[in-house]
Amino acid sequence: MENLSARLLFITLGCAKNEVDTDRMRSLLLAAGYREADGVDDADAVLINTCSFLASATSESIECTLDLADQVQEGVRRAPIIMCGCVPSRYGDDLPSELPEVSAFVRTDEEDGIVGIVDGVLGFDREASACEPAVKRTVEGAVAYLKISDGCNRMCSFCAIPYIRGRYRSRPADEIIAEARELVAGGVRELVLIGQDTGVWGEDLDGADGPANLAQLMRALADAIRPTPVWIRALYLQPEGMTDELIATIRDTPEILPYIDIPVQHCNERVLKAMRREGSAAAYEELFDRLRREIPGMVIRSTALVGFPTETDEEFEELLGFMDRIGFDYTSVFAYSQEDGTVAARMDGQIDEQTKIERAQAAQDLAESLGFAATAAHVGEVAPVIVDGVEETEDGPELIGHAWFQAPDSDGAVHLDIDEASVGDILDVRFVDSFCYELIGEVVR
Repeated sequence: MENLSARLLFITLGCAKNEVDTDRMRSLLLAAGYREADGVDDADAVLINTCSFLASATSESIECTLDLADQVQEGVRRAPIIMCGCVPSRYGDDLPSELPEVSAFVRTDEEDGIVGIVDGVLGFDREASACEPAVKRTVEGAVAYLKISDGCNRMCSFCAIPYIRGRYRSRPADEIIAEARELVAGGVRELVLIGQDTGVWGEDLDGADGPANLAQLMRALADAIRPTPVWIRALYLQPEGMTDELIATIRDTPEILPYIDIPVQHCNERVLKAMRREGSAAAYEELFDRLRREIPGMVIRSTALVGFPTETDEEFEELLGFMDRIGFDYTSVFAYSQEDGTVAARMDGQIDEQTKIERAQAAQDLAESLGFAATAAHVGEVAPVIVDGVEETEDGPELIGHAWFQAPDSDGAVHLDIDEASVGDILDVRFVDSFCYELIGEVVR
């Protein structure tokens, strides 16, 4: 094929969902005959997958694109830039005139046609039936994010995701299970289920011939990967998604980790209603108490959004008190961002930037105090750890892994005392010390 020598550089900004989308496009392009470039200087084209969840993420995406434009103009060869993902999905109509440095813009719903788009940019002509892999992933390593849905129906007043990603769409169970089997066969030892709202997976499917909800999907995944030892972890569960069946499935299925990521955002009922979210401090406390009571060793991650329009000092202090009472193992803290096109952006009572920064810092300080204590509480335990790779330190290379209670790329890591191990090995480790969210581990020999 004419384009076998063409090299593509892939750059991903944003969340794990974008990493999966980039990997899908990479898989399609490699199957079509393209090769992957190591850097700008040996690339024939650059694909940048952008994030637009917050205004700051949009700015970062634009700045990165402009920086790439400078590099490809000054480098060994001039490479066209193809902007993919959330920024084109959100601002597509305005971008061609605003960013003439970009050769093509690809919305999230156009990414499956990436081969034709890249062919067009580079001037290649081929039959439409170019080779397409059955499983569109190229991931390497011990952990893989497994996207089970896209889009969102919640329409929270502060969030632009439904305008960027569209309505909620569950991936069919057979596709998810086939991808999981392929990943595990390739050496993956942890599957992290992601989507905008994983807890409602299946609501838009008929479920007649297979799993009908997240609990049934997780059990089907566990059945499909046995007897290979693989962990299954679910992220981005909304409180309403924690059904009796799901709680029982997490408790009773050994492959499914007792780890739940539930972004509550706030606890005050008035603020939650203004956010167009359900819930209250009492309802959330009852839920988290139940999870910890019914699922031994339950680890809980959450999200706090501070500085939402009209949030009072008293309501912010209520949120801090709630976080302290619950004692989340991990909490991500965000200051409210006034996003174009959202309901909250048009609300009266916008909080000034300095107050938002101060509230975010106070919430972050509390989150770290709780999280560091939760991490330290594991010292003295023996638990399985997945080996993720090698990290270069001042003292030389060090093996790094993560325990079942640490979501990859989010919750810290385990620093191991052995010199050699293979990525994907699952080792029994005694935790002997901690610092911040990190743990020092000795392999039980």
